Amino acid sequence: MKILSGNQIKAIDAYTIENEPISSVDLMERAAIAVVDKIVKRWDSSTPVKIFAGPGNNGGDALAIARMLGDKGYDVWACLFNTNGKLSPDCATNRDRLKASYTVKLDVIETQFTPPQLQEGDLVIDGLFGTGINKPLNGGFASVVKYINSSQATVVSIDIPSGLMTEDNTNNVMNHIVRADYTYTFQYPKLAFLFPENEMYTGKWEVLNIGLIDPDNQDTKSPYVFTDPKDLQKILKKRSKYAHKGTMGHAALVAGKKGMAGAAILSARACLRGGVGKLTVHTPEANSLTLQIAVPEAVLQTEREDYFSQTFDITEFDALAIGPGIGTESDTAQAFIEQISLSKIPIVLDADALNILGSHRGWINQLPRNTIVTPHKKELFGLISTTRNSYEELERTRELAARQQIFVVIKGANSAVCTPDGHAYFNCTGNPGMATAGSGDVLTGIILALLAQDYRSEEAVRLGVYLHGLAGDLAAEDKGYEGLIASDIIEYLPKAFQTLRSI
Repeated sequence: MKILSGNQIKAIDAYTIENEPISSVDLMERAAIAVVDKIVKRWDSSTPVKIFAGPGNNGGDALAIARMLGDKGYDVWACLFNTNGKLSPDCATNRDRLKASYTVKLDVIETQFTPPQLQEGDLVIDGLFGTGINKPLNGGFASVVKYINSSQATVVSIDIPSGLMTEDNTNNVMNHIVRADYTYTFQYPKLAFLFPENEMYTGKWEVLNIGLIDPDNQDTKSPYVFTDPKDLQKILKKRSKYAHKGTMGHAALVAGKKGMAGAAILSARACLRGGVGKLTVHTPEANSLTLQIAVPEAVLQTEREDYFSQTFDITEFDALAIGPGIGTESDTAQAFIEQISLSKIPIVLDADALNILGSHRGWINQLPRNTIVTPHKKELFGLISTTRNSYEELERTRELAARQQIFVVIKGANSAVCTPDGHAYFNCTGNPGMATAGSGDVLTGIILALLAQDYRSEEAVRLGVYLHGLAGDLAAEDKGYEGLIASDIIEYLPKAFQTLRSI
């Protein structure tokens, strides 16, 4: 699913109106019906509803919703702000329709605004401003926003919380944005919804299909995509009945200095659960007994040092992962850069491999094309430097991926996979319970398994991120968030594969 800018959505609105064809006010009616359907399913008609409508089309949506809820027996008070004496045509039409319905009390504010009492049991509908704003709210509207935010009422925003810009909020005044509990947005998610610092404004958000027609031309192309599981289902390979371990890929995993065998175990077990035919773990001899007991299916290749310090021949392998728990000793750093410089097979780098890159910035130029890196926040900042917010972080990461022709995963809620062609694919699985030590090691193992099975790098990283999150979701259903550990993600990985295949 595309993630479009406010201007692109406006263009698609216009295209739909012209080509369906449908009048703009009837399209507004369709959008209002979609929101009302959600409201009546969650709140019954005993819930007092207070609606704040702005002078534009977002306000028109709100007034249409007010009329429909009034017709369904809700106690609705609506307030239309028309301080400049200029309403959009469709907003004016819905004002007149609401006046004619006699089911809703409508106050039109042209000068002085006396705010209503907002109680804890009230439902506030925010329809002040939609996706078209490009500067912070100020003056009276900022005061209205602050008043709404100071209440204990439940707040629903139409399309986007008023005051929030669809993409870049770097220069916004953040306390002039409505803090919604729920956001019902139309047709496409907005980029700003996917940034953690905006969760307090969007609350729980949901995309409502209102039948917009996308001409899918240059004007509606977007580098931002919200992952559709059906797209990933299509790339899942079917296993031949004649398959054997020699045809399902041989992966090499460099992991675990002395005392960090756990990282190697988690990555190795995840790789094996990811369907690889054979796995060799390159690790210090000190970890041998632990790994042989914990992961008997893996082949061990050991060295006498207590950390990774020697390159090894990788001609027999189909994919390579380096990083979980390897440490950052100088010998390890040297062995790491020599190993990847010689590699001709797909690579995934995580954890200490990324810390090494962060300490040797010039080395990133030696990464082979299509290398996959999976940093957490601190590791990412080692590659792109610290940023002011998530939008800047995303754009710098996209630039890094394009410049170096690599894949970079920004891990977190809605993990973003940034690709060499400049795209950012946002993931739709995962949960807060996965914020636990070792979760990243598991992701590395999954991606390594897919690479070894001859998935292309983009397929492997997008599919790996999705399956990792899905396994976490399945585990959380049984264990909850607090009780979830990295091993649980591995345990539920087979079910994640089955679930994706059955979508």
